[in-house]
Amino acid sequence: MSQFFQIHPENPQKRLIDQAIEIIRKGGVVAYPTDSGYALGCHLGEKKAIEKIKWLRSLDDKHNFTLVCSDLSEIGTYAKVDNDVFRLLKAHTPGAYTFILEATTEVPRLLLHPKRRSIGVRVPDHRITHALLDALGEPLMSVTLIPVGEALPMTDAEDIRERFGAHLDLIIDGGACQLDPTSVIDLRDLPPKILREGRGDVAPFQAL
Repeated sequence: MSQFFQIHPENPQKRLIDQAIEIIRKGGVVAYPTDSGYALGCHLGEKKAIEKIKWLRSLDDKHNFTLVCSDLSEIGTYAKVDNDVFRLLKAHTPGAYTFILEATTEVPRLLLHPKRRSIGVRVPDHRITHALLDALGEPLMSVTLIPVGEALPMTDAEDIRERFGAHLDLIIDGGACQLDPTSVIDLRDLPPKILREGRGDVAPFQAL
């Protein structure tokens, strides 16, 4: 059975954040709130945790995993970003977007699309997420918590505990989240390609 932390969405308690990071560093899988639904996260490159997340979401090897980053400089460590892409990222982060980019050699192979060597990156606009990232000091490997057969992410921690509590190491209750998933924008080549229209406004990318 998972642990269940109630963390304040505006003023996250450092004690609980530190305990959450300890669980993540030990290989745990955590459900945590973002600016577009709850997500599943684990330590970067933690194979067993990543396999558990793939099992929970019924994901295959072609799924683009996401690195949830604290800022643009962190994105630049794990994804190839030229000047044009940097300007787009700077204008739209933090926010409810996932950007698909070419991965650098810093990204563990098990996170990469087998043919395209691509990776999703995002900088959420959520204080609990940023408190976790600041304490961890590196990105979280993450996927949106969308149950199998459903189209929308889960938005309530109690529902997550009821459905997935037996399989998670930690659930962070940060209150209700937005219902829509992120908008997914492919920035590997310009003009951008909109792969999924979600909470983030896609109009600026359609105009390019």
